[in-house]
Amino acid sequence: MSTKTLIIEDNENNMYLISFLLQNNGHDVSQAYDGQEGVALAKSVQPDLILLDIQLPKMNGYEVAVELRKDEDLKTVPIVAITSYAMPGDQEKALNAGCSGYIKKPINPDTFLGEVESYLDKK
Repeated sequence: MSTKTLIIEDNENNMYLISFLLQNNGHDVSQAYDGQEGVALAKSVQPDLILLDIQLPKMNGYEVAVELRKDEDLKTVPIVAITSYAMPGDQEKALNAGCSGYIKKPINPDTFLGEVESYLDKK
């Protein structure tokens, strides 16, 4: 059975790369390009994993994570922040909002899949 993964990312190049890496490794990928769309899609798709950019239009990633954690069906779904925010405190802010983990951009295509799938093991 393939892993249902929702990517919430507004940058088309990042969306393409992340989707490509995941789809070529058996993930069933859904895509949202803003925070509101991401929340709605998460509720309808019921993904196994959510990859979340922090800098999003309409709702930022922190707001998205907080909103998703309110949904009983999504409470245990791993949410991994994938962001260029790398200042002291940014990781803690993502984790406090409800994210399960944090991966810094730019992603490393050689290690990305392993990093992402390690959160599935913790589910």
